[in-house]
Amino acid sequence: MPAAPPPSRDVALETRLFWERFKKPIAAALLLVVVAVIVFAAYRFYSERRASAASALLASANTAQEYQQVIADYPNAPAAADAYLLLAEAQRSEGKFADANTTLQTFVSKYPQHDFVSTARMAMAANLESLGKTDEALSMYQQIASAHPNSFNAPLALLSQVYILKAKNRTDDARRICETILTQYRTSFWAGEAMQQLRLLKPTGSPAPAPVPATTAPPLLERLPAAAPPPAPQAPPPPKKP
Repeated sequence: MPAAPPPSRDVALETRLFWERFKKPIAAALLLVVVAVIVFAAYRFYSERRASAASALLASANTAQEYQQVIADYPNAPAAADAYLLLAEAQRSEGKFADANTTLQTFVSKYPQHDFVSTARMAMAANLESLGKTDEALSMYQQIASAHPNSFNAPLALLSQVYILKAKNRTDDARRICETILTQYRTSFWAGEAMQQLRLLKPTGSPAPAPVPATTAPPLLERLPAAAPPPAPQAPPPPKKP
């Protein structure tokens, strides 16, 4: 007995039934998409306007107070990161090294992936040196060289350690760091300075040069009598009378 043919399907009718059944959820979803697009566009426009305003305000700023105003008015704008760095430089120029380090630490904490994080930490170490805290500065230079080995600040952080170690008479440690710079950063701008420092740093325990003996006369010459003085000149004889 032949199989019965499948019942015919009315696609248009099924589509209409589907729409009548789900038209409200579909319309709500479309409305949400449209609202989301409008909100995103408005937020982007607002962010760009604020970023432009922050950049304009930063461009006109010249004092620490004006940099602080940029940070306060536009804390989430890209210009705020630059304002932190400029504020720290202004504080350093005023001799406020501790305040400058507080500003730089805020920058590092707020923008840990920023390209200038290693630069900010270098400035913090330099401020510690200015405050006379050489041990803390040395530790920070070591952290920078270790945490940012591929940064352009890495060889400078190593070289900065050399100067501190040299002042502490830790000559062998300073020589090892110079050798590290010449090995790992031989094409760096600071390699030449490392080479010069290495030439000036003498290894600990190197033998002192032997003193040059004083020049003395041979014993034979010492026993010779002194030469007799030359005879006194004599007056010429008187002329003969004619």
